[in-house]
Amino acid sequence: MDTPRKLEQFAIDGVTGTPGHLAENPFRALDHAKEAWIARATGGLSPAALALAFADWFIHLLAAPGKQWQLAALTVDQARQLFEYGCGAVRREPAPPSDDRFRASAWQTPPFCFWKQAFLLTEQWWSAATHETPGTTHHHEAVVSFAARQWLDVFSPGNFPPTNPEVIQRTAATFGANLVLGTWNALDDAWRVANGQPPAGTQRFKPGVDVAVTPGNVVFRNHLIELIQYRPSTARVAAEPILIVPAWIMKYYILDLSPHNSLVRYLVGQGYTVFCISWRNVGQEDRDLGLDDYLSLGVMAALDAISRIVPSRKIHAAGYCLGGTLLAIAAAEMAGRQEERLASITLFAAQTDFSEPGELQLFIDESQVYFLESLMWERGYLGGDEMAGSFQLLQSNDLIWSRAVHDYLLGERAPMSDLIAWNADRTRMPYRMHSEYLRKLFLHNDLASTRYEANGRPVSLRNIRAPMFVVGTERDHIAPWRSVYKIHYLSDTDVTFVLTSGGHNAGIVSEPGHPHRHYRVKSTAIGDISVGPDEWLACAEVREGSWWTAWSEWLTAHCSAEHVAPPHIGLPDAGGHVIADAPGTYVFQK
Repeated sequence: MDTPRKLEQFAIDGVTGTPGHLAENPFRALDHAKEAWIARATGGLSPAALALAFADWFIHLLAAPGKQWQLAALTVDQARQLFEYGCGAVRREPAPPSDDRFRASAWQTPPFCFWKQAFLLTEQWWSAATHETPGTTHHHEAVVSFAARQWLDVFSPGNFPPTNPEVIQRTAATFGANLVLGTWNALDDAWRVANGQPPAGTQRFKPGVDVAVTPGNVVFRNHLIELIQYRPSTARVAAEPILIVPAWIMKYYILDLSPHNSLVRYLVGQGYTVFCISWRNVGQEDRDLGLDDYLSLGVMAALDAISRIVPSRKIHAAGYCLGGTLLAIAAAEMAGRQEERLASITLFAAQTDFSEPGELQLFIDESQVYFLESLMWERGYLGGDEMAGSFQLLQSNDLIWSRAVHDYLLGERAPMSDLIAWNADRTRMPYRMHSEYLRKLFLHNDLASTRYEANGRPVSLRNIRAPMFVVGTERDHIAPWRSVYKIHYLSDTDVTFVLTSGGHNAGIVSEPGHPHRHYRVKSTAIGDISVGPDEWLACAEVREGSWWTAWSEWLTAHCSAEHVAPPHIGLPDAGGHVIADAPGTYVFQK
């Protein structure tokens, strides 16, 4: 189907069910244009969604006298506690310091301890006010609670020089030099944002120079991917190769950061032939690329290329985040055709059931999805800045306010790391694909409900017979580990589940030798009694160190015993010709 026809088909009966970016539908185009104009002013947050949430909560609060009396009693009790604490009648703090911004000892001295306690008690009051209001929907309650927390954080005493003892001490010690340096840092950051420049310090982590330096070559390229084949570092390698499918929301090289914490380099050093997909950074011309295109031009095209380089061998496939979700779909689609190409499947922080997606669901409902679709309708894609803004709000204390105090009030630049620099190297997502993802997977949970279709065929994860190795992270705010754990309920194969310390990114980039790392691991075989995540947590084995070693051992157990000479680099029917050296060209697209 040609591009104009695909656009028209999507616009008329695609995932939105509404007209798209076509002159034939001027009335809906007007709606999209209006929403897109508002979205530019609100950073992609739907005012209608927020208004609906607050109206639902407030109406039900007004209709709940018991809840009102509860809040009134809480107000009186907190006022009493704060008065007694301020007068020195009690030494016990009425509210524990749950905010890392108040950990310094200076916050224990008056009057700062009093201001801190007043702020924390206010947070507790609003938390009580926005939770368990009878009749309010769970989603609207979560949105209101989140919005109230974000608004309160603006007025934290730690955010203002006169009420932050650390800033006062630093200002006195440096005769105000910290404020001068902080002002310079703020102006520099504002200039970088206005000119589309990356954050300060990221220039020390250039792909191909400082990060993404594992030796390899691009051996296949199409409109959507470059496939990198890494050069062997051992004389003999495992007979079955590994394909890594990263998420396309960011650049691929989170799995090939600096040499000391590169998962790709680690696998090559363990004697595996490793391939990795590098996704194209799409533009407006790619607006009609859908999930089926990411499946066929991405995972399936990579598997086809690998099978030409390493013929007659099954492939170990690993997917990270969205890449893991797509890999699960590909594996289920192939299993439905009885195509046994995969030796095993590994999922890193990847959800297949989106019924409990964590705090990210705050930004996903019908109103918000329509708002985002209108924003993408205008440009043809969703920019990386919109996604980054949502992720920052989910961890605003760490990613916004603590950084602002450190950089602008204390006058110190937070140290840049390879992981932080990678996180600033953002990519775009095409209109159709992201709309399909939000609606089919996130909003309607079609994959877990067996309603999802790939290339016109329904897919079921229960058809997968290849063994699975699934990794969740303890502090994941994007793919909560209990949500990742639901693969146990959707699959009918052996599953080895690992829960590792860290968050969505740092928990995966967990190289051997990294201090203070641990993980839990337990395998479930076909026919075993299914247990819930908390039961699993209680009986899983706890190990110190990196889960990478456990995965390598698991891969070895699922490889054939023989080790072979490394395969040639490049497609044999192309004379072994390579397209470019790693990390390729797509990784540099801005």
